[in-house]
Amino acid sequence: MKSDVFIVADNIYSPLGKTTAENFLQLKNGVSSVKLHNDDNLSATLFHAALFDNSEQFSLQGYTKFEQLLIASISDAIQNADIDIKNNNTVLIISSTKGNIGLLETEANSAELHKRVAMTTSAKMVADYFGFQNQPIIISNACISGVMAMITGARLLQTGQYENAVVCGADVISKFIVSGFQSFQALSPSVCRPFDKSRDGLNLGEGAATVVLSANKKFEGNLKVKGGSISNDANHISGPSRTGEELAYAIKKAIQETGLTPADIDFISAHGTATPYNDEMEANAIRLAGLPSAPLNSLKGYYGHTLGAAGLIETVVSMQSLKEGLMIPTPGFEELGVSSPVNVCAELVPIDARNFLKTASGFGGCNGAAVIGD
Repeated sequence: MKSDVFIVADNIYSPLGKTTAENFLQLKNGVSSVKLHNDDNLSATLFHAALFDNSEQFSLQGYTKFEQLLIASISDAIQNADIDIKNNNTVLIISSTKGNIGLLETEANSAELHKRVAMTTSAKMVADYFGFQNQPIIISNACISGVMAMITGARLLQTGQYENAVVCGADVISKFIVSGFQSFQALSPSVCRPFDKSRDGLNLGEGAATVVLSANKKFEGNLKVKGGSISNDANHISGPSRTGEELAYAIKKAIQETGLTPADIDFISAHGTATPYNDEMEANAIRLAGLPSAPLNSLKGYYGHTLGAAGLIETVVSMQSLKEGLMIPTPGFEELGVSSPVNVCAELVPIDARNFLKTASGFGGCNGAAVIGD
C-alpha cells in the first residue's frame, strides 16, 4: 500500500497577491490581474496579460526575476511547513517552461550566458540560497510542468526516496514568449473566455506557487495528493488531440490510483486556456472520463496562462476552495462553446467538497491529471 502524501504548506505569489490568503481574497472579490499592456520590450502591439507591476520589488542582488519569484514563493511556504529543508530527506523540485530565457534578449552571446540561462543554474542557486542538501530536480514539460512536478514529488515520497518535497513553479513573461504565442495566433485581443462560445485565445501571465509535501504521519488530517497520471497525445507538436482520449486516459488513471470513482470528484480545476482547440479537447476528455456533470472552473481569466506555474497556482486555489467551501467562477464565461457538455461554474458558489481533479495539457501533446482531497 502506498504511503499518504500530505500537503503541509503552500503559497501563491502573483500580481494578485504575495500569499495564498491574499490571492484567494482577490478571487472571491472577482478581481483579475489580466490587463491591457503597451510595452515595446514585450510586444510591438498591445496585448492582454497578467504581469507584475514595474514597481514590484525584485532587487535581490545576483538573482534574476525568475529566481527571485521562486525564492519569494518558497520562503513564504516553508515558514509554515514545520519541516527541516536542510535535512537530506528533503528534495527541491522546480517547474518552469522557460526559466531565464529572457536573458537571450538582453545579454551578449557568450559561454557565461549559456550557463546562466540554463535551468540547472537557477535551480542550484535557489537550492543553495535555502541550504537544500540534495541536487534539485527540474520538471520542464510545457504547460503540464506544475502538475507533473507535484506528481513527481508525490511519487518520490511514496517510494521512500525522500520524506519531504518542496515543489515550486514559476515563469516570467518575455518578448520571446509573447512573440512565440503571437506566431501561433494564440493570444486573445481581449480578456480570455474559457469554454465560452466566443473564446478566441489565451492571455499570458507570470507568477509562482509552492506546495510542500510530506510523508510524515504527523501531518495526518491535511489534504493529500491522492493520485496522479501523465499521458501524451503523440498527435502534433502544438495542436492537441482532436478526441481528448489521451487526457481522458490520464484522468481515469489518476482517479483509479486513488480508489475513488468519478462520482467522488466534487469539482474540476480545468486547464481551460480559452483557445478553440484546447477547450474542445478538454471537454471531450472530461466527458470520456465520466465527469460531464462535475462543476468545473478555469482560472486563466484571473492569472492568465502562467505556463510552468499554472498547474501549481490553480491547485493551491482549489485547495483553498476545499478549505473555505467556495468555488471560484470562470470569468468571461457566458455561453457554452464546446461540443461535449461540461458544467462550467460561472458565479461564486458555496460547495461541500472533499476531492477535486486538476487537469493540464500542453505543447507536444502532454497531459497531466492529479486528484487532491482529504
